[in-house]
Amino acid sequence: MNTQHQKESQQDKKVRLDKWLWAARFFKTRGAAKQAVEGGKVHYEGQRGKCSRNVEVGAQLIIRQGYEEKKVVIKAISDQRRGAPEAQLLYQETEESIKLREEGAAQRKAMRGNVGPDHRPNKKERRKIMQFKDR
Repeated sequence: MNTQHQKESQQDKKVRLDKWLWAARFFKTRGAAKQAVEGGKVHYEGQRGKCSRNVEVGAQLIIRQGYEEKKVVIKAISDQRRGAPEAQLLYQETEESIKLREEGAAQRKAMRGNVGPDHRPNKKERRKIMQFKDR
């Protein structure tokens, strides 16, 4: 009975959006989470999020980090930052989001191709580089 009461009180707890993002380990610091929300990188239920917004179980978030955009559904609410395995229990990423992220990563990898040399230049190659730079 006590564990059920704890679960209910945990779900009723009011937690700010920036604090939840930090607890779910999307951002290293709460300040970084706040900057992302204020910068429009986090959308809550299809609308631009606000730091002071209280999160609710079942709400959908769109979180943009670098090239990646994650669509997640809030499964649990916590204001404490724990280990990664526990943090992953707070949300579930949608199948569509996972698929799009994997496709995007594969595309970026293909576009990058063979950019640089696969080894350090040897003495002869270094001399050629030096000659080229001196011109």
